Amino acid sequence: MAVSAGEDELRRLITLHLAGLCGMPPAEVDPDRPLEEHGLSSRDAVALAGYLETLLGRPLEPTLVWEHPTVSRLASALAHPEALAHPEPPAAPRPAADEPIAVVGIGCRFPGAGHGPGAFWDFLRGARDGVAEVPAERWAVFDDGSPAAGAALAAVTRQAGVLADIAGFDAEFFGIPPAEAALMDPQQRILLEVCWEALEHAGIPPRSLRGSRAGVFAGIGAAEYAHLTAADLGRIDAWTATGAAASVAAGRISYLLDLRGPSLAVDTACSSSLLAVHLAVGSLRSGESDLALAGGVNLLLSPVITMTFDAAGGTSPDGRCRPFDAAANGMVRGEGCGVVVLKRLADAANDRVLAVITSTAVNSDGRSNGLVAPNAAAQRDLLRAAHRDPGQVDYVEAHGTGTPLGDPIEASALGEVLGRPGDRPLLIGSVKSNIGHLEAAAGIAGLIKTVLAVSNRQIPATLHFTAPSPHIALPGLGLAVVSRLTPWPQNPWPPTAGVSAFGFSGTNVHVVLTAPAGDPAAVTGAHEPTEHGGTLDAYCPMNFSLTDVSADRIAGQARVLAEWVTSSTAPLEQVAGTLAERQGRGPHRAIVLASDRAQLSAALAALGAGQGAPKRGVRP
Repeated sequence: MAVSAGEDELRRLITLHLAGLCGMPPAEVDPDRPLEEHGLSSRDAVALAGYLETLLGRPLEPTLVWEHPTVSRLASALAHPEALAHPEPPAAPRPAADEPIAVVGIGCRFPGAGHGPGAFWDFLRGARDGVAEVPAERWAVFDDGSPAAGAALAAVTRQAGVLADIAGFDAEFFGIPPAEAALMDPQQRILLEVCWEALEHAGIPPRSLRGSRAGVFAGIGAAEYAHLTAADLGRIDAWTATGAAASVAAGRISYLLDLRGPSLAVDTACSSSLLAVHLAVGSLRSGESDLALAGGVNLLLSPVITMTFDAAGGTSPDGRCRPFDAAANGMVRGEGCGVVVLKRLADAANDRVLAVITSTAVNSDGRSNGLVAPNAAAQRDLLRAAHRDPGQVDYVEAHGTGTPLGDPIEASALGEVLGRPGDRPLLIGSVKSNIGHLEAAAGIAGLIKTVLAVSNRQIPATLHFTAPSPHIALPGLGLAVVSRLTPWPQNPWPPTAGVSAFGFSGTNVHVVLTAPAGDPAAVTGAHEPTEHGGTLDAYCPMNFSLTDVSADRIAGQARVLAEWVTSSTAPLEQVAGTLAERQGRGPHRAIVLASDRAQLSAALAALGAGQGAPKRGVRP
């Protein structure tokens, strides 16, 4: 018998039927989680659609459950039949082919630099070196106890730019079952977290993008985790394929946030992440995306690739990357992840614009002097294609790997196309001297460094530069390596920079960006540091916002933060700003107001203990 039911009643009935199909208590059904994650099979989905058709006494589309994949969305669609229609969306105006693209948010984790653009900028300004020894346990799985394995591991280069923690992952927050999370490539995990953090830095609640034409463009290369998981046949299960597939690294982000724009995994080796940016820019300019997440990730999960570079004589024996220097003796491998949030500049009127991408270019080396050898002619063509006015560029973040062959070839191309002989040479540098060569994430690391430099009007030092390579005539080429923290050059044109990334696949990419119009943006702070804006001082209580997926998890956050605040000397403005950047972590929120460290610690301790809030304590 057909019934007439409102949205709340439909939600209740769907929940009961779903619980029966999946063999679970109705109380455990989350109305906002995809039905599949409750264990609903394809056959069950057909049965659910049939039940709803009978219940309502009207025919329904067979794809109903797939188009409205949560209890809440299904109930809403059924309660409002007009929502089941599929009207053609109005045609959006086509953007200009050369539309400027705004960088409005950054997420990053790089060796020795902690989390986020603020920590990375402090790291760069301090001329710090993130290269260290690969932890012994990282590659221990490859030691089978045989003399051959022991000898190989003892001989492999151990110096690299490594992240402190690649195993930590909050699967519960992202709604990923523990069994699935255990088989996810750590590259997927970190990329997912950093995309979320980039949106938060942009002041965009990630879940607010549901159903939007937001694209994901992710550079990701070596499938080392796939080799590890496939070697243990006893561990293979339904999650192995998605956990190890590079394509899913991008698709998982689009799935989690319900994004409808393009979702691409990009692999051109060392130019992957900058090519991801190039593709994102094109997608925004064509109108197929309205927002884009673009970047890349690279982790050193196996010694195999390092061993191949060692065998080819490409790695630095002493673990120091010296771009353009006379003592350059090879590259240093590195790992990390970086993501930028991009919009068309015309759509970013209400955003904090950190930099503006004006043009990008991509080409191939073609048939150079060997499959993985660079090609100076291709690099010159690339620079000419990217720079509309070669005379108006202040700095280039070079590919700069610190190899005796690659650096002179790159310098010659830069000098011929962009060099300025005389007393105002083109400045060049390479972040690889700080963090190593991040391969699939190398280009995005260089881009983020350059966005920070343009925004803050300073160029960080390229480390380990003492004397130029005898094969690079810097003055004659009109180039100068930035060897100390340098103010941005004063020129008649807006601050302008280029970023290069060359893949040993032969794919070369270059991106040109400028500072946004107006005053420099404060890229390192939160999007909205306080609800009132302006400058905080000792007489004005600061706003410390904690958000998460449940009240219990907020209480846990508060306990940890209370203990840390007591012993930390970090300025409270920075603490407030960091927490503000992470807004949107979940639907539950608590706000602590405090004017000093003792008051903040007491308020957080009270929140963590589940007690009533003290004065200036917790506000829902």
